[in-house]
Amino acid sequence: MKMTEEHRKLLFGLYPPKSFANGKFHKISAFSNVGVVETSKGLVLFDISSKLNGPRVFKALREITDRPIKYIIYSHGHFDHCFGYLPFLEEIKGKGWEVPQVIAHENLVDRFKKYRMLDKYLNWLHDQQFGSVLGENKKYDSAKETLNPTILLHGNENYTFRLGEYTFELYHDKGETDDQIWMFVPEEKVLFTGDFIISVFPNVGNPYKVQRYPKDWAQALEKMIEKEPEHLIPGQGPLIEGKEKIKEILSITAEVLNFVHDEVVKRLNQGKWFEQIYHEMLEIFPEKFNHEILAQVYGCYRFAIHAVYRLYHGWYDTGNPTDLFPAKTSEIANEFLKICDVKQYYIRAKKLFGEGKLQLALHILDVIISATEKISSEILINAYKLKIKILQKKEQNEPSFIASNIYLNEVNKLKLKIINFK
Repeated sequence: MKMTEEHRKLLFGLYPPKSFANGKFHKISAFSNVGVVETSKGLVLFDISSKLNGPRVFKALREITDRPIKYIIYSHGHFDHCFGYLPFLEEIKGKGWEVPQVIAHENLVDRFKKYRMLDKYLNWLHDQQFGSVLGENKKYDSAKETLNPTILLHGNENYTFRLGEYTFELYHDKGETDDQIWMFVPEEKVLFTGDFIISVFPNVGNPYKVQRYPKDWAQALEKMIEKEPEHLIPGQGPLIEGKEKIKEILSITAEVLNFVHDEVVKRLNQGKWFEQIYHEMLEIFPEKFNHEILAQVYGCYRFAIHAVYRLYHGWYDTGNPTDLFPAKTSEIANEFLKICDVKQYYIRAKKLFGEGKLQLALHILDVIISATEKISSEILINAYKLKIKILQKKEQNEPSFIASNIYLNEVNKLKLKIINFK
């Protein structure tokens, strides 16, 4: 399923604010959702969005209520959930209010430290993941300045507090990250999932990001089912209401995560290497997982296979000793070109392209593009142009936003190389 306008609306938070449960609970959408609980003693915010979207969230909140914020809960430490605090702090300072308590898991503190250490790298990484769609408006949040937690959950402990007429139950489980928290308000049976639910296929196995935890993720969703929620604010997407609908969404998401985890583990126990596991897994994807809540328009099943494999296996993933300490790609390409003329590689790549064997054509073209031996500019430019065509064709049929962006990034780089030849 290719990403639709509705999916773009979902992923980028293009929804108006939504009030529910006697008008005391609110969902404000940005790139990620912000959950708001309005009590007689003040507000509780579940996430606070990104620096870019903070003013938008603040404006929407203040059109709903003027009550002071008493608690902020970080679902996890990703930039789109906890960096949008500046307009709120400015308001607090201006009105002389007490700074709210900020609740997070202890692993979030280490996450912020890591982000500060890798600040420039993270800008580059986000440019890879989002750059082709953001164009020149690339402003990535930095962890050099953060609104730090005042209350920490340690280990697997849970935390409960009460404000006004509501009880707030906070639970820690691993999923997309190791610092995730989800929240349940029993009086109105409202569940705040953060990115455990993003209204499409779980973002597990992101090719740019560190390890994620499919099995723990599934177990967290199963715990949520036990709460019998009637309202669900996901990390992204519209409000979900109705006990049976919520149970279905939580159940099938847990089921697909359990499926990919258990099937990869089964094949690991059979002594299979990644390539065999990956292609076998592609062949057994059950039809029932083609569910609207599992649309593979951001994360996807293919990424999830990688997530499980690397959770249990090291970087030597082929079983071929040739790959243990490989030569440079350029040196390998040079040797191939000594065996067969460069024109034959290009002709073969064109033939594969014509036959619709796009991935094989890319591998053949990369021999030409990776080589450092003298190659005529005409053939090299033609190789660039053909690779652009192939990547554009793959991108047109690629449902995952992340994979699509990888293709588009490379297209832009190759176009720049062609310009530089002239």
